[in-house]
Amino acid sequence: MAEEDRKEDRKEEEQLVIPDALPLLPVRDVVIFPFMIVPLFVGRERSINAVDAALTKDRLIFTATQKDVTKEDPEPEDLYTSGTVCMIMRMLKLPDGRVKILVQGLARAQAGKFIQTKPSYTVGITKIKEAASSAVSLEVEALMRNVKEQLEKLSTLGKVVFQEVMLVLDNIQDPGRMADLVAANLGLKIDEAQSVLETLDPVKRLEKVNDFLVKELQVAQMQVKIQSQAKEEMDKTQREYYLREQMRAIKNELGDMEESSEEMEEFREKIKKAKMPAEIDKEAHKQVERLEMMHPDAAEAALIRTYLEWLVEMPWSKQTKDTIDIGKAKKVLDTDHYDLEKIKERILEYLAVRKLQNKTKGPILCFVGPPGVGKTSLGRSIARAMGRQFVRISLGGIKDEAEIRGHRRTYVGALPGRILQGIKQAGTNNPVFMMDEIDKIGMDFRGDPSSALLEVLDPEQNYAFSDHYLNLPFDLSKVMFITTANMSDPIPDPLLDRMELINLPGYTEEEKLEIAKKFIIPRQIKEHGLTKKLFVIPDETLRKVISEYTREAGLRNLEREVASLCRKVAKKVASGKTQMTVITPKLLQEFLGIPKFLPEAEQEVDEVGVATGLAWTPVGGEILYIEATVMNGKGQLTLTGHLGDVMKESAHAALSYARSRAKMFNLQTDFYKDIDIHIHVPSGAIPKDGPSAGITMAASLISALTQNPINKDVAMTGEITLRGRVLPIGGVKEKCLAALRAKIKTIIIPERNKKDLEEIPKDIRKKLNFVLVKHMDDVLKVIFRKKAKAPQRPPRKLKAERRKHARA
Repeated sequence: MAEEDRKEDRKEEEQLVIPDALPLLPVRDVVIFPFMIVPLFVGRERSINAVDAALTKDRLIFTATQKDVTKEDPEPEDLYTSGTVCMIMRMLKLPDGRVKILVQGLARAQAGKFIQTKPSYTVGITKIKEAASSAVSLEVEALMRNVKEQLEKLSTLGKVVFQEVMLVLDNIQDPGRMADLVAANLGLKIDEAQSVLETLDPVKRLEKVNDFLVKELQVAQMQVKIQSQAKEEMDKTQREYYLREQMRAIKNELGDMEESSEEMEEFREKIKKAKMPAEIDKEAHKQVERLEMMHPDAAEAALIRTYLEWLVEMPWSKQTKDTIDIGKAKKVLDTDHYDLEKIKERILEYLAVRKLQNKTKGPILCFVGPPGVGKTSLGRSIARAMGRQFVRISLGGIKDEAEIRGHRRTYVGALPGRILQGIKQAGTNNPVFMMDEIDKIGMDFRGDPSSALLEVLDPEQNYAFSDHYLNLPFDLSKVMFITTANMSDPIPDPLLDRMELINLPGYTEEEKLEIAKKFIIPRQIKEHGLTKKLFVIPDETLRKVISEYTREAGLRNLEREVASLCRKVAKKVASGKTQMTVITPKLLQEFLGIPKFLPEAEQEVDEVGVATGLAWTPVGGEILYIEATVMNGKGQLTLTGHLGDVMKESAHAALSYARSRAKMFNLQTDFYKDIDIHIHVPSGAIPKDGPSAGITMAASLISALTQNPINKDVAMTGEITLRGRVLPIGGVKEKCLAALRAKIKTIIIPERNKKDLEEIPKDIRKKLNFVLVKHMDDVLKVIFRKKAKAPQRPPRKLKAERRKHARA
């Protein structure tokens, strides 16, 4: 029976006479197969003309699919050459000018030469004869059954397959006809359907359709799986909602306030807005669920509520956008601070790197310098230049580790540490965070805060900083940490290793003058309600304030003195005297009293045994006068002036050097046996220590022994060895500034400190004469105005007289 049906179909196809040329109808989004009945809407003018041409003849038309569906007026090269000859069964003209036709595919055909392009396409047609299918083998029979079963399974999974199609499939015994029918109802892509149309072998065509069918079946099964999971999730959500509503009803019956539920919803909304990392978000929801199950008056409920408030208020994802305009940032820094070029350059370098690489970790800087040089205000300016929030905490006197890491929640009144408190205060996770007085952290039985800071200030660890209170990782790697210290020595080495040290030495008199004119005086005039027309202070008077009323590395006392002058003027203005007040040197003494600092008497003349040394202190450089005197005695060396062990050792080394060079100084080799030597450093109440006074002590001692006065206009610093070598020291810039303040122009420094002169401003270097020395002999050539002479030996004569009287 099946064989007879196939013969009958082939006979019908052979009887069908197809002309050599037919009107061409380009179609979009569909590939028409033989024996397929399809409704088409025709709206393009050329396509409507093709339909009209077909209807005037034998109603036959050739359909070809467009390669690009977006083209409104396709050219011949935009169409597939393989298509289907169709019969127009019905035609209906629509009110909008379009035409609706019903076509049935008759046979495959190949488009040849385009005979006509206007008003419609007419092409030469070559009918394609399909390979005759022989008797159906077992393999083909199995393939056909498999296609039917898979199509049925696909229909059960939600694919729309009309029942009529399934009935027709049951009666089709030809593999080619089955392939066309399944492909037409499978919803294949255009290129896939076209490949089926162009496959002429019936069995191969059916195999290709089977492959597409397997793929569609897998996609449908995955869709069903996804829908099932979504449905389960929805069912779970609905179930939870139902149970939650029941719990709410029970609570209302028990008398619990609805505020609790509103509070939980508010917490959930805040958690959502906080955009926490997944781990923190999970913990926050867990705590909300715990709080929801508790009675509002329970003791632990208050602890959880406080904990949740901290979680939702932390800036987990909030951050400010850096100002990457290098020129603008430089302008802000220059406006706020005078000089400090090294620090400004470092900040601009960081901004330049951020401009090129957005994921750069924040630097950890440590500003080291005496009080009043602008370390804290510089941090605030850096934040303004970068467009970031600024946070400052003081670490001075902290002894409890919990101040840094926070307290555990088991303690009453527990809170996070000051680091996370500062981050919360800033409201962003990338502020400029300044920690003042890091050199004054203490330690006791409660822990070591400096060790806790190791994690905070380590870029390799602080991306997951864990506070004891939150007990969750917080990313501190985006924070720009700046610490300040007066000295780097008290800072533990592991902590010091994590920071980039930038030294801020004291200001010179010229720098103080410029800073006072640009910043201090305008600020104080504004704070005291004055104007520039009421308060004028000439440069001469300002220099007098700097040199005679202040002696410091920073600017705090200078600002206090200027404020005092402003108060005096403000009092006059408030009393009705509104004329301009010019602060003259005479008026200065009336307002501020007698000068607080005057030149020392020793600076006025050259003296024997008095050498001018240079010392470094936490507040900057200082002048140090070292005095030595020789007396009759028994060879003792006396040291006074509250000296430390290192300075005492320097004095002994200086004496040993002098003894080893006795002949050079025209001294007896045993000169020290009959004399006592006393070395004193004035300001005896102030502790002094350090190796840099070595050559100063040696100079003072040799001057006293040789009775040769030392040049008062020479200051010196350097460590001495027993062989007389001069070793390098630190704090060169601060010491040079101290010499300049004391109006000393010649400075002796170790030759190996030559590199440190680059840190001194050029205008300061021009005012000073630096003498670089390798040996103590080089020092003596500079400090003595005339050659040393042999001293008299009073101790020997005294001894001889004593022996004579003893014999008598």
